Amino acid sequence: MTTTTETPPDEHGGSRRTWLREHSELGVCVMLLALGVLVLTDALTMDVEITQRGPIGPKTVPIAVGIGLLVVAVLLAIDVLRGGRGEAEGGEDIDLSEPADWRTVLLLAGVFLGAAVLIEPLGFPIAGALLFWGAAYALGSRHLDRDPLIAAGLSLITYVVFNNLLGVPLPGGPLMGVL
Repeated sequence: MTTTTETPPDEHGGSRRTWLREHSELGVCVMLLALGVLVLTDALTMDVEITQRGPIGPKTVPIAVGIGLLVVAVLLAIDVLRGGRGEAEGGEDIDLSEPADWRTVLLLAGVFLGAAVLIEPLGFPIAGALLFWGAAYALGSRHLDRDPLIAAGLSLITYVVFNNLLGVPLPGGPLMGVL
């Protein structure tokens, strides 16, 4: 007697769900493809003055990154459709049978969105400190006495390095005159 592991499709598309589950990495391909199209569209529509043009102008790196994202998306999709699957690292201690921790994911998403909204009115030092502190809290740190201090220090160091040393202007907000 032979048995097959193939299950016939049920009325709710059971075999389709199985196929999608086995090829879930295609979601990463779609994300990379969308990101590549977004980067290329933004780079190609960038308004650059004629005096800024040269052999390597401000469009060069974004175009190269966009093309790279598209190539990686296509190559990964081909690999997945040919049966390739991502292998878990040997050191991973994740129990794949456990459900996702949506609370942490939503907290992190909220912290990032909050920092993006607050960076203009409050400036990077304050928004960055809230970002670092919120991310630490979302990931499980409950040291309410030291985490805000570490977050403020990291944010100030990041601001000084980018704004003063690297010449990448970041919004200073109300602290602009102080820093």
